[in-house]
Amino acid sequence: MDYQVSARKFRPGAFDELIGQTHVVQTLRNAILHKQVAHAYLFSGMRGVGKTTAARIVAKALNCENGPTPEPCGQCGSCSEIAQGNSVDVIEIDGASNTGVDDVRELRENVQFAPFRGTYRIYIIDEVHMLSNSAFNALLKTLEEPPAHAVFIFATTEVHKIPATITSRCQHFNFRRIPWREIVARLQSIAQHLGVTVEERSLSVMARASEGSLRDALSLFDQAVAFGGTTITERDVEVMLGTVPDALVSRLVDTVVAQDPAAAVELVGEAVGQGHDLRAYCGAVVERIRHVMIAAVVPGLEQAQGLMDLPVEEVERVMQDARSFSVAQLQELFDLLTQAEDRLRSTSRPRFVFEVAAVRAACLLQPRVTAPPVTDAPGGRPQRSNALVEQSTSGAGVSRLPSQPPPATPARQDGQPGPPPTDRPGQRAGAPAPRPGTTPPPKPVASEPSRSQPEPPPATPVRQDGQPGSPPANRPGQRAGASASRPGAAIPPKPVASEPPPARPEVAAPQRTPPAPPVQPQQPSPSGSPVMRQEQWAHIVESVCDRDPSVGSFLETGMLVKIEDDQVVVGFAKSASLACSMTQKETSRTLIAQVCREVTGANIRLCVVELAEEHGDGSTIKQVREQQRKQDDEALLEHVRDNPVVKQTRDLFGVDVVKASRTSGTKEA
Repeated sequence: MDYQVSARKFRPGAFDELIGQTHVVQTLRNAILHKQVAHAYLFSGMRGVGKTTAARIVAKALNCENGPTPEPCGQCGSCSEIAQGNSVDVIEIDGASNTGVDDVRELRENVQFAPFRGTYRIYIIDEVHMLSNSAFNALLKTLEEPPAHAVFIFATTEVHKIPATITSRCQHFNFRRIPWREIVARLQSIAQHLGVTVEERSLSVMARASEGSLRDALSLFDQAVAFGGTTITERDVEVMLGTVPDALVSRLVDTVVAQDPAAAVELVGEAVGQGHDLRAYCGAVVERIRHVMIAAVVPGLEQAQGLMDLPVEEVERVMQDARSFSVAQLQELFDLLTQAEDRLRSTSRPRFVFEVAAVRAACLLQPRVTAPPVTDAPGGRPQRSNALVEQSTSGAGVSRLPSQPPPATPARQDGQPGPPPTDRPGQRAGAPAPRPGTTPPPKPVASEPSRSQPEPPPATPVRQDGQPGSPPANRPGQRAGASASRPGAAIPPKPVASEPPPARPEVAAPQRTPPAPPVQPQQPSPSGSPVMRQEQWAHIVESVCDRDPSVGSFLETGMLVKIEDDQVVVGFAKSASLACSMTQKETSRTLIAQVCREVTGANIRLCVVELAEEHGDGSTIKQVREQQRKQDDEALLEHVRDNPVVKQTRDLFGVDVVKASRTSGTKEA
């Protein structure tokens, strides 16, 4: 049979022709040149990277009539016999067919014979991992102390299956995957030798499909020549391999950039109509998103091209697509598509799964949630929602509550600023207070009288001696004529520091005693003071760590941004995206909210945000806790040193206290 496949016809016959394995070639050449040939070699690596070929080249170099030499002539009788596979001094054994102890026993008997023509008798055992454990044990003694003329070369694709007792007696060479560019260059050289016209993009498709195996690439090349003749186009290779065209992959990425879910669904239908495997289509899109992410994080074109198996024009297009995404969006898109690819393995409706994933991917760049408008509550009174405005996926920052402009302070006729305006109709009790710098809202009364009934006159306070006192003066921010708090009603929180306390206690004369209101969770103070202090937050974090260490460790990675009213804002740096996502889980938020309710007695809302780069250099919650613990330990140590008994002991024995700790369950007052 005259025809030979390219993998056999163009098999390398010298070290210079072996591509992609520079570290192996250099070591073997130097060993032969300096006459430091080992008695056993182990070649491991994936299929089609040159393990058996390198073993035959070593055999030629050792038994060449001009050698041993690192440059075998390839023309002498010994080199020709080795190339043809009929040399009596080079014995190739298939490990998959000779797995027993009897086969190894026969090898041990034959290894004692001297070579017939060459200098060495070389045993090449391919797929050596297929030998049984008994066969390996029978080979140990011979492999450790073989005759001087014997050289063993083992080749395997699964080196982990070889016993360590065998590996330790060999020089191990790990053959790497052949780079994509070297495969393309090799295919171009063979195509020119055969007179075949082939596009570079076609060779790129074959090189990527071979996954680093030159033998696989040569097999695909032979198949392409049989399919397209002397002219091979990219379309011919795609049809031959059944791969998804790059045009479909690029168009789907374009729909994500354009935020066009309808076009994404149409592309999925087009792929189904052309008979493409949707899992292969999804895998190709995942690979493209990976390329876009690489282009987004590397600084230059050369570095990006070195990490992608793509031509230069394709790399430039990928880098252009990378400008439309942030790294966080690309990570989310990659996770979305990989999950869809996993589901495509087991689902009975692959089209539905991929269509949903394509729509979600196309909606990725759209804003998640917008600020809720002011709506009318039952009874015609406007009500403002407390929903948080989530940050867009394209930016980072601190989420804020929807705020309204502060009410203007009316002016009196004499030109002086008048009292603050009264509560607007419909303003919710306990609503968030205005920010610093704005006019504080009026202090709420215990119960609002009916609009149809006249307000009662202000009560006259009674002094401690029983005499009636002067009418109470209106405190700043209190509505003129507003009634005082009745007994049994909810006591409002203490005013802020800017409000002066009354000169003497006031006792209001109640008109009637209403029933005591039911006990409710604490609400945020209208005066702007939060319902939780920073010291309580440290206790909350410690309690969360005790109940669930995993949630506590993620929470400690964040930074306490602010405590405002009934809301706690915790920010995470971009480098802590995993901790941010884990803290946002429903189970984590439920646990934190429960601990906050137990510590403060109020319903605390947790807002988890991603901090911008300029805000990501602060101290994390864990660092703050460690600093506080260190300060407490130092304060305790000084407190112990100042104890009179300890001082007397130090002076008496000339010693010092270097460490102090509290016993379990106690805390310094």
